Amino acid sequence: MKNNTSKYISIIAAAALCGAIFTGCGENGSAAEETTASEVQSPVAVTTAADVNAVDLGVPVDLASGVSDKMYGRAIMNEGNLARLANAMKKAQNGEKVTVGVIGGSITQGSSASSTSNCYASLFYSWWLEKFPNGNIEFVNAGIGGTNSYLGVHRVDDQLLVYSPDVVIVEFSVNDTDKTMNKYSYDSLVRKILSYESNPAVMLLFTTMEDGTSLQEVHKEIGAAYDLPMISYHDAVYPEVAAGTLSWKDISPDNIHPNDAGHSIIGQILSRYLDSVYDKLDTITEEPSAFTAEGYTKDYFANAKMYSAADITATSSEGFEVVEKDFYDQFHNNWKTVSGGSLTFDVECRNFGVFFMCTTDGKSGTYEVYVDGERKGKLEADFTGGWGNYGNTKQITLTNEVAKHTIEIKPAEGSEDKGITILGLMIS
Repeated sequence: MKNNTSKYISIIAAAALCGAIFTGCGENGSAAEETTASEVQSPVAVTTAADVNAVDLGVPVDLASGVSDKMYGRAIMNEGNLARLANAMKKAQNGEKVTVGVIGGSITQGSSASSTSNCYASLFYSWWLEKFPNGNIEFVNAGIGGTNSYLGVHRVDDQLLVYSPDVVIVEFSVNDTDKTMNKYSYDSLVRKILSYESNPAVMLLFTTMEDGTSLQEVHKEIGAAYDLPMISYHDAVYPEVAAGTLSWKDISPDNIHPNDAGHSIIGQILSRYLDSVYDKLDTITEEPSAFTAEGYTKDYFANAKMYSAADITATSSEGFEVVEKDFYDQFHNNWKTVSGGSLTFDVECRNFGVFFMCTTDGKSGTYEVYVDGERKGKLEADFTGGWGNYGNTKQITLTNEVAKHTIEIKPAEGSEDKGITILGLMIS
């Protein structure tokens, strides 16, 4: 139950339909190291084989009885360094304010749960409320359906870190699909959270699609590098599904999103893990310290930020207007045109990307992005016949060098009378 000093801060997307389909609801740009990105490359999904020997063959999973010891044992991929997590629990014991948060895609947002209170994120929050009934616990849900860690690293400051979290769960293993690009963005996202002044504990949660598709094999490299707690819903349920001891339809209404039973499994695993830490609080004497580990990757997005029309002024603008918001409650001051036009920006950066709307109404077109007069990518905003409108990300440059650039966005041939909404510029 919630006490009078608890607070729930929701950053959930207004349009839940964004979370109704796998991954970023579109394509993500890839780029080789120290080069500029050109055309969009097809995302590379990672499917992890199930270890059927890890299950009791022929013994159906009894969801009513809760998570079994075997499922829990498979789920805990790494206990991790517990200093920061223990510190947060000790603060809660003492009645100090503790902020717990989550960031991820539609699963974190709570898609397919029957109510917000039944999603894993709320169950995680409930553990803190129940364990520390006299505590001062605040909660931030920064889950947005259809988004990946590339967008996450650019939005985490404004949508999560601004609340000075003490504990954060990161969940992007089904929305991240590119083994190279998303390794970079995920590493920088995790490092950015770990480096924040509040010294938050970071827990990594790995989810899965019905066929086992998940980027957890890539993400766990990051977790291992920094000795973080790693919780795998994939490893808890996928071997059972593959062995026929658990029916996927009992834990999900589609090929990805957990239903109440699936969210309950995640919640039980998280609660049991947190209980195990709480039960040995007195033995954890290490004090949390500033994060100083070297980057597992080159930390391309160390200072990544999302820029709106309120943050940066176009050098020139033809046909575009600034709208308060076009789709997302979280992203305001968008640039929008309904009938062609161009935007030009002069920026100094290492890396540059665009966050833009894809629409199903046939009114959006293809826009090209030029860097210093050279065509470097295109924004495919027409999603006619698709499942719904959504925000897509396109990485344009990925380099190690900071330099001044002129960025121009204008219609491709055949889209001169078509529209597009630029939700934000992704700059680091």
